[in-house]
Amino acid sequence: MNVRKIVTFVEEIHSEGGNAVRPAARTAVVLAVIENPWAGEGFVDDLGPLIDKVAPELGALLAPRVVEALGAPVEAYGKAAIVGLDGEIEHGSALIHTLKFGDHFRTTANATTLLPAVEKRAPAGTVFDIPLKHVTDATTRSHHQTVEARVADAPRADEIVVGLAAAAQGRPQARLAPLSSEQ
Repeated sequence: MNVRKIVTFVEEIHSEGGNAVRPAARTAVVLAVIENPWAGEGFVDDLGPLIDKVAPELGALLAPRVVEALGAPVEAYGKAAIVGLDGEIEHGSALIHTLKFGDHFRTTANATTLLPAVEKRAPAGTVFDIPLKHVTDATTRSHHQTVEARVADAPRADEIVVGLAAAAQGRPQARLAPLSSEQ
């Protein structure tokens, strides 16, 4: 795996809707800009060999970094892959939609639910939203949120931006009734 750079974002929201948020709502995103392992290969029928090689290494790289950047227990999480214009969306999906990638984050975050995801093909500098859900109960509405990320010079045409996002809480000032109240 060839990593060009790693970018980390941490956000703290101290006020929402004119009211103080205490403690501050904290989110973290860690993005790795990597060379697309299938770049220049044309259409590849079997992505498996490079999934087996790259995805576990990528998960092991990103999971501890995002938890450390968050600086608190993870309550909500998500993942992303943005493929450069010369790649296929399937290249990003291949790296993030495997337990070889995601289980690193689930283990580090003490999580049990599936990681929500975004994947797309886009030019460098594209803003993307990473969806987050609760780490043990995907029906916990207060934790359904998104975090925005962008890398100004990535992905280049032959790169993929792969990221993990975490939140230490649900949305600031969340006040929707639990899903069970509608059943």
